[in-house]
Amino acid sequence: MSGLEARLRLDRPIRLDVELAVAPGEILALVGRSGAGKSTLLKALAGLIPAEGPIHVGSQDWSQLPAHRRATGFLFQSYALFPHRSALQNLMMAMPAPDAARARALLAAVHLDGLESRRPHQLSGGQQQRVALARALARGPKLLLLDEPFSATDRPTRRALAATIHELRAELAMPTILVSHDIEDIATLADRIAVLDSGRIVQQGPIADVIANPASDLVRALVA
Repeated sequence: MSGLEARLRLDRPIRLDVELAVAPGEILALVGRSGAGKSTLLKALAGLIPAEGPIHVGSQDWSQLPAHRRATGFLFQSYALFPHRSALQNLMMAMPAPDAARARALLAAVHLDGLESRRPHQLSGGQQQRVALARALARGPKLLLLDEPFSATDRPTRRALAATIHELRAELAMPTILVSHDIEDIATLADRIAVLDSGRIVQQGPIADVIANPASDLVRALVA
């Protein structure tokens, strides 16, 4: 599996000027105030917003590829599941070549055995989120983007979902970027943290180092 190296510049809808690298199997957490550019950065990497600059995943430059040709798994804050499709069908619709056996295996990996035929309204919020995570993995992505994946769940559900992602890490072996405002979630899952302010990374490094040595009052407030 290949790592990510990107240098992104963007003027609209939010100004971005960001350089970042994420190794295979590494989880980089992005934190910042509202409007700092976190979700915009994820969408630019996924090709949902056009941006200037190279985006290398291994030897491939994604900067000229449309979104549907980028091997990206994107877990949205809203889950974005198809309401009239079963959990199994939601996964199969995301696959380049529908494979029911693999879809069932992914649902089992996120602890949803036996719930394959249920539609989103028949699942709890935490279960819907697990379906959305499995669907993000269904394309066989080379880059995983998690945009506030725990924000709509209570603390026990968040811990359970974080544990599931942690279990999958060894198998995923892909660069992952996690946007979260919760330092507990970040400390549980991420290897490094990058603090974004006004579209620029103002500090990054191992989580313990950034917490112990914040470069500014803004960083201190975000990682407290």
